[in-house]
Amino acid sequence: MKIKKVQFIKSAVHPKDYPPPDRAEVAVVGRSNVGKSSLINAIFNRNIAKVSSSPGKTRLINFFLLNDNMYFVDLPGYGYASVSKKEKQKWQKMIYNYFKTRQNLGLVVLLVDSRHKPTALDKVMKDYLETLGIPYIVVATKMDKLNQSEKAKAKKIIKQALELPDDVPIILTSSKEKTNIDKVVDTIIEKLGLVES
Repeated sequence: MKIKKVQFIKSAVHPKDYPPPDRAEVAVVGRSNVGKSSLINAIFNRNIAKVSSSPGKTRLINFFLLNDNMYFVDLPGYGYASVSKKEKQKWQKMIYNYFKTRQNLGLVVLLVDSRHKPTALDKVMKDYLETLGIPYIVVATKMDKLNQSEKAKAKKIIKQALELPDDVPIILTSSKEKTNIDKVVDTIIEKLGLVES
């Protein structure tokens, strides 16, 4: 699928402020420094999500509309942001409320850093998605920083650390080099059951 049109729709905190659940929806979640905004910009092929050298800049749930037929949702990062415990708890509640109430959510893209073993928080997020019965795929970022042998090992390490079922795809990506970005988009479209356009 080619991304022909991207619109920023709105930012929200509470379910009452979300856009109407009238289209297929995919959400992206991951640690604060995992390269979420860079991946989103690579998928959109334009700089629309804010990239910052300071992790944790996404503090709201941001809704984008792709090709007029699909919502793409940027969720606040978790983990490393240098904010207060109270603020982190607020973000966590915001994310979990979204997952529990968004009935048109068809897929979550769980981001991990390909250079490191997934953290305990990544495992908590994966387990939470499974508990709620929300389909997900795992996308590993920053693969351009790995050598060939490290790339070969990365998927195995991620699969073992997260205890992933065999049917959950792991896609290694590089936003910088645009590696496998099309594969991520195609997998999202397939999982959502959308007709390619």
